[in-house]
Amino acid sequence: MISLDQPILFGLVAVLVFVLGIVSALDAIMKARTSQGAIAWAVILVTLPYLALPLYWFFGQRRFHGYVRARKSGDREVHHLAENLARYVPNLNGTLPNDRAAIQAVEKLANCPFTGHNEAALLIDGKATFEAIFDGIEGAQDYILVQFYIVRADNIGLALQERLIRKAKAGVRVYFLYDKIGSRRLSGSYLTALRDAGVEVSSFKATKSRRSRSQINFRNHRKIVVVDGRAAFVGGHNVGDENLGGHPRFGPWRDTHVRIEGPAVQGVQLSFLEDWYWATHTVPHLHFVPKPAPDGDKKVLVLPSGPADDFETYNLFVVQAILAATQRLWIVSPYFVPDTDVMAALKLAGLRGLDVRIMLPNKSDNLLVDLATYSYFRPLNRAGIKIYRFREGFLHQKVILIDDDVATVGTANMDNRSFRLNFEITIIVLDRLFAREVEGMLEADFSRSEQFDMAELDRRPFHFKLAIQTARLLAPVL
Repeated sequence: MISLDQPILFGLVAVLVFVLGIVSALDAIMKARTSQGAIAWAVILVTLPYLALPLYWFFGQRRFHGYVRARKSGDREVHHLAENLARYVPNLNGTLPNDRAAIQAVEKLANCPFTGHNEAALLIDGKATFEAIFDGIEGAQDYILVQFYIVRADNIGLALQERLIRKAKAGVRVYFLYDKIGSRRLSGSYLTALRDAGVEVSSFKATKSRRSRSQINFRNHRKIVVVDGRAAFVGGHNVGDENLGGHPRFGPWRDTHVRIEGPAVQGVQLSFLEDWYWATHTVPHLHFVPKPAPDGDKKVLVLPSGPADDFETYNLFVVQAILAATQRLWIVSPYFVPDTDVMAALKLAGLRGLDVRIMLPNKSDNLLVDLATYSYFRPLNRAGIKIYRFREGFLHQKVILIDDDVATVGTANMDNRSFRLNFEITIIVLDRLFAREVEGMLEADFSRSEQFDMAELDRRPFHFKLAIQTARLLAPVL
């Protein structure tokens, strides 16, 4: 039997949820980094508070609390090392090509200048990447830093584990950092075997205690291996068998890594060190005296980015890269959900007559993101930009080619998550020979792709077009 108190209670709960929805909408308006994100959250919080409130509390935060404080106070040792590093970086003023102001802007975003005397080698697909990483691990004398977003306990994961265990038992210090969410299926026995062999193991968790505010929307998406402070490996590959033979659903896995030697390696391991300090509150002793690469003459900058930055680092870099291009801009990404700033810069590049191409996978592993991506095709096409869909497996590489002398390889996608939510890292190389190698690699990829025909959108049924536009409304929070 329902008492008179129950309807009153239900009404009070409904009013409370509605009020919390309004309060949270105001919070989103005040704290969201983009107006589009603020609008998207505010609308859904007011209209569907029962659904939106838990989503906002778990996924709506735009700042990574605690990491900033660790940078500014708790990890003074890390900052001391960063200051020491700056003294060893050569002065490259007057030696860099083209627009010095644009280069200066990127250096300020990275909090580090370009360095010379580096070597950079493309690692195309999983076989070449993991052979190079394993060779580097085998040659380690003092320490190995390993950081991946996803680690699987499959064949390639066990091969990595076996090598790390062997080096740890031989007296090499090994530090293993994995993202708690990305590697949520990684077995405890895998980690226990590493620890038992003497490997220092930690997860990167967004929330550090039960009393900490929820921050599970933030992921550490970096993929890093550093050997003795002399060589570093960065790129799109995670640790999983799909990188070698193909995915059972998507087929061959197309991805790219880069191996660097020289002073720029210090930037990669400094990024690892900050993440390690957040996770463990310890600072391992690493080599921070830059060593020039033998016969290396490439100019390289390491660009870490993430939600603890003062600016939207990677987003601003992409905008700067697009605006700085004078002839050509080729962008490759598995996910493409750009914000209004990137879209405006891309349209201007197309209208300026640049050769602008965007290569995306033909098959996506995220339906909502894939639907939202379609909504950008027509406005880009009107500006003269060509869209290509890679048809031979799953395209997972994150590569940008700018004109004839700048190329980037990294972990960041062209979406809001990489622009504002994920911890990412990008290697920027100023070198004509390296850019030519990237050009050849991408030309081969374009030959395995098909230019998207806008008439295909016209032929799609109404419900598909409606789904595209609905997904586009959620783009700011994807």
